[in-house]
Amino acid sequence: MSRNYAGPWRRTPGRLVGTGLIRAYQLTLSPLIGGHCRHLPTCSEYGYEAVARHGLLRGSWLTAKRVSRCGPFGKGGIDNVPD
Repeated sequence: MSRNYAGPWRRTPGRLVGTGLIRAYQLTLSPLIGGHCRHLPTCSEYGYEAVARHGLLRGSWLTAKRVSRCGPFGKGGIDNVPD
């Protein structure tokens, strides 16, 4: 079972490219980096859901904002994708 978003979403070309890139990252680079994310869901899971639910542009913007909060002085915790 995947930890990525499994709810309904329109399969547009932009969304498929965005989620495909994130999934490729999850399968290749993420295991090498290791699990150090303090947020739940992880940044890649958040990005996958954001792109799937909101489209490539808005989902990428939401993901960039989320990744910017993952610094050494950032707080962890539950941070779900907004509706």
